[in-house]
Amino acid sequence: MSVQLLAAIVVAVIVVTLANAFASRIGVAGPLVIMAIGVAVSLVPAMPAVSIAPEIILVGILPPLLYSAAVAAPAREFTRDAGAIGGLSVVLVIVSSLLLGLALAWAIPGLGFPLAVALGAILSPTDAVATTIVKSLGVPRRVVTILEGESLLNDATALVTLRTAIAATAAGFSVITTVGSFIWAVLSAVVVGGLVGLVALRLRAWTRSATANTALGFTIPYLAYLPTEYLGGSGLVAAVAAGLVCGQGAARWLTPEQRISDKLNWSTVEFVLEGVVFLAMGLQLWGIIERNIAADEGLGRAVGIAALAFAVVMVARAAYVFPMVSVRNAILTRSVRRRLTAAEGERRARGRPDARRARADSDYFESSPLTWRHSTVIVWAGMRGVVTLAAAQTLPADTPERDLLVLVAFIVAAGSLAVQGGTLGLVVKMLGLRGQGREGPSREEIRAIDGDLRRLTAHALEEGRIAIPDDRDAATVLSRSHLFRTLRADARGPAVTEGLDLELALIRTMRAELRTLARSGRYSTPSLRYVRDELDAYEISVKLHLDGAE
Repeated sequence: MSVQLLAAIVVAVIVVTLANAFASRIGVAGPLVIMAIGVAVSLVPAMPAVSIAPEIILVGILPPLLYSAAVAAPAREFTRDAGAIGGLSVVLVIVSSLLLGLALAWAIPGLGFPLAVALGAILSPTDAVATTIVKSLGVPRRVVTILEGESLLNDATALVTLRTAIAATAAGFSVITTVGSFIWAVLSAVVVGGLVGLVALRLRAWTRSATANTALGFTIPYLAYLPTEYLGGSGLVAAVAAGLVCGQGAARWLTPEQRISDKLNWSTVEFVLEGVVFLAMGLQLWGIIERNIAADEGLGRAVGIAALAFAVVMVARAAYVFPMVSVRNAILTRSVRRRLTAAEGERRARGRPDARRARADSDYFESSPLTWRHSTVIVWAGMRGVVTLAAAQTLPADTPERDLLVLVAFIVAAGSLAVQGGTLGLVVKMLGLRGQGREGPSREEIRAIDGDLRRLTAHALEEGRIAIPDDRDAATVLSRSHLFRTLRADARGPAVTEGLDLELALIRTMRAELRTLARSGRYSTPSLRYVRDELDAYEISVKLHLDGAE
């Protein structure tokens, strides 16, 4: 590694950190400020044109970014809105690609329909930065969940569509071949990614060291990505599948130390990588313009084509989202009502898990219905981003008017982030949705989970499922347990109890009951994970006291 490259990396990390701090002070999304800095630097006359190989982003950065997002994904909420997420991340991407293909084939004579569809696939996926902005505005959590799920999966759909369209330009278009390639790309990725996630969990459970686990954890996205790409599948889908498996299995297979280490490390990785890719996006502006001018293409033509493409994707998104939400509301209402009726028809329905889950799903949909205002936010939050630019640069070198296509992709991506990202807060405010949701766990839910855990653990003590010394009863144990007195965020560590081993047994019981509560669907994923983090932190504290007493 050269000294110049090392210096560039160090400067990039510092710029990303300071830009995010500045953005939070002025109330602007950090990626927008970072991209603006990159654009400003690229326009400095003394600054040489910057060109970054697309493989660095598509292979080096995107797999860990998508894996990190998948690990933290709220699986229960994703399952509830799987239809909406799947529609946005698969159906809408494909439809947008085809519509853009028609428009771009008309706007750029000689391009051909397959290559026009390839550019359409490049312009179709939304960027995860939308989720960051929406979260900061306090939009209802269900809207955030749908946008998170969309941004997690649609990159892979777009890149598979891009690959298929480019292959069609060389071998000719075949519906059967195209559909078959798409299905294979997705199914092989799900299988390989799922297997990698399962094996990784077992290996990490066997490797007890938190430090060694961190090193192993960083390899998982690439262990899923590389073999899947070799098999002709989508490495990004594989990274997402591995992340979902690891995220859901962490509570069962990993230790508290491993979970806390993972949370901190992946948050840092995500923070740095996301900032770096937006900085790189801005830095490439002048180089892209310079190459386009050298190819004798005027900027006006690129702006006109980009404006057409932006209009097509936004109209297509609106035409899809509004009817989809209305139809899903009707379907969900009938489905939940049918499940509740079937569950209530059972004499012992009250204790049945399927009945409890049906009631929880019903409460979820009733407490956070989607209206036309929420649909408007979902439409306007569909910004394009760094994947669009990186994917555009993977177009073959002999592609007709390649420099023009890359510039169009940049204008759509940067313009989308600037226009939509800069006005999303105003749109949310005008719709009256600002502050209706909350980012992170709910205090009310945390208190309710706390009460359930205390009650269930006390019941386990009274039934003798937790071994206690003969000279004590359940009431004595509960009165002396620091865990039962202060299962709160302000706990300062375990009090001196008569048996820290017994305190650990209480923690293990609470954690098992927490997994049962998670399966019931009554509480949100952020609140459940917050309580799990509390138990993890307290267990580590108890173990430290035990180590100090030896």
